[in-house]
Amino acid sequence: MRPRRIWPALTMVAVACGEESVPEQAGPTSADSVVMAAGMYDPASFDSIQWETPEAALERGSIVFSFSCARCHGPEGAGDGGFVSQGDTLHPPSFRAEDWGFAEDPDSLRAKVFTGAEGGMPHWGLEGLRYRDIDAVTTYILDGLREGG
Repeated sequence: MRPRRIWPALTMVAVACGEESVPEQAGPTSADSVVMAAGMYDPASFDSIQWETPEAALERGSIVFSFSCARCHGPEGAGDGGFVSQGDTLHPPSFRAEDWGFAEDPDSLRAKVFTGAEGGMPHWGLEGLRYRDIDAVTTYILDGLREGG
């Protein structure tokens, strides 16, 4: 008996209704999943992404952030989302911290969003975020939350 594939059907229904579909945040990422995501990551995929305006990227990024990142990182990116996973409250980094490691490195931030981190951040590239969404949320984190807040 073939396993049923529900996700494609749900995606088709959401698209038919005019809604973009993005999966709910998964639990902590395992080491083998991070390795698999890293093997699938293609930084050249960002080279062709263009936005009509910088504001368009920020707007899309804020939407992606709200459904993919805010649960853990908090609505303002301060690392205070309070998400509980497997009985523990996660304490992700604050994007606003002066010493945050990705503050000046959008390429590495895109890679981290795609691949995730073992025991913590989901591998959003395998969870359904498109490269365009990853680019948008990176722009929002760096130019919206850090610069604008």
